[in-house]
Amino acid sequence: MRLDGALKAHLARVALPDFGMPETMPVLPPAIYTARLGRLRERAEAGGYDRLVVYADREHSANIAYLTGFDPRFEEALLIVGPSGDPALLVGNECYGTAGAAPLPLRRHLFQDFSLPSQPRDRSRPLAEILSEEGIARGTRIGVVGWKTYGDRERSDVPAFIVDELRQIAGPGGVENATGLLIDAADGLRVTSEVEQLAYFEWAACQTSQGVRNLIFGLHPGLRELDAVRLLEWNGTPLSCHLMLTAGPRARFGLLSPSDRRIERGDPFTTAFGIWGALNCRAGFVAADARELPAAISDYVERLVAPYFEAVGEWYRALRIGVTGDVLYDIVERRLGDPFFGIFLNPGHQLHLDEWVNSPIGPGSRVELRSGMALQVDIIPATGTDHFTTNIEDGVALADESLRRGFASKYPAAWQRIEKRRRFMTDVLGFELHPDVLPFSNIPAWLPPFLLEPGSAMTLS
Repeated sequence: MRLDGALKAHLARVALPDFGMPETMPVLPPAIYTARLGRLRERAEAGGYDRLVVYADREHSANIAYLTGFDPRFEEALLIVGPSGDPALLVGNECYGTAGAAPLPLRRHLFQDFSLPSQPRDRSRPLAEILSEEGIARGTRIGVVGWKTYGDRERSDVPAFIVDELRQIAGPGGVENATGLLIDAADGLRVTSEVEQLAYFEWAACQTSQGVRNLIFGLHPGLRELDAVRLLEWNGTPLSCHLMLTAGPRARFGLLSPSDRRIERGDPFTTAFGIWGALNCRAGFVAADARELPAAISDYVERLVAPYFEAVGEWYRALRIGVTGDVLYDIVERRLGDPFFGIFLNPGHQLHLDEWVNSPIGPGSRVELRSGMALQVDIIPATGTDHFTTNIEDGVALADESLRRGFASKYPAAWQRIEKRRRFMTDVLGFELHPDVLPFSNIPAWLPPFLLEPGSAMTLS
């Protein structure tokens, strides 16, 4: 799957179509959560675990939200899953009532040490007593699910006061990191999704991508960063990361929130908008063309944007079910391996409620991409020079013929948007896409390097 010399990127006049917006937000039925719990129990039994303990806080709530439909606000939470019956959920003062809205039946324990500092702690039992009541005893084997996996399965990112208590009860060797059951890049439960979940991700991608589109078309010198971010039109859906928007000298640091600074002509500019299930990012210069850039970077398109776009084009062409992660990695390494481009993160990763679940894409990775995977096209140059960066970060999914038929039948309006995006990418931008690839973004691979001229974008021939 090599295209050496076969792709040539050009800046051309491009009319970005109106792909449409969803009228309603897809809602996952309670049966989805019941089925997920059943699959987790099967994995736990196969792994020899007597109980699974799943931790969450505000930043790292995706595993519990995936399993139960509940995510803690302000506080921490702990889900205990046994071989049968309703799972137990330990929550603090403010989430005890909120957890009642979860679509999965849960037995709630008030555990006030999960509450905010100085809040009442006079009505909950000791953690050891609750854990013992939930079947955790000497000799039981406990799988702890946090946020990350490590080479040493005894390591965990779950707070020590919880893990230490579990080890004290279960005994030596009784507690290990089981986060891979949910996030393993090859077969974790969360790296593939049901059609209902994918439909929600498409809805989410419409919100974020349309917001970035609105921002770029509304951008102009003199606009304050804090006013520019309003153009994203965030509707209150939970964020998967903080809103990012910077222009001028701060833009080179990345990940920063908007300030009160006025955007100036010639500024480097970057923005990222992510909610549960989707994130879109674009970067470029607040200019109409290369003549408005300093002479030293007047070759911005030729030096950086064009080779980047060609690499992304080959990446997309190789993308399909069954391709291994090293194939995608090698494309980017071969095309953008020069230190100038500064590519150092995985060139693509898996996406779910959290912005980064895991990544099967890396050097030597033999992980095969599977039907139902949602992926983030996340190839970010970090030149560290005045050429700044460029970025077309969008979400896609992979779907085999059966999943595609089910998607089209159950969500026909979303499927029409997907087909329209595919036609735009192939017929207008010059991409070659395998039928497995479902673009979810309303700005699919659309890259205007000069943000004051959004009618000019990169194409392939």
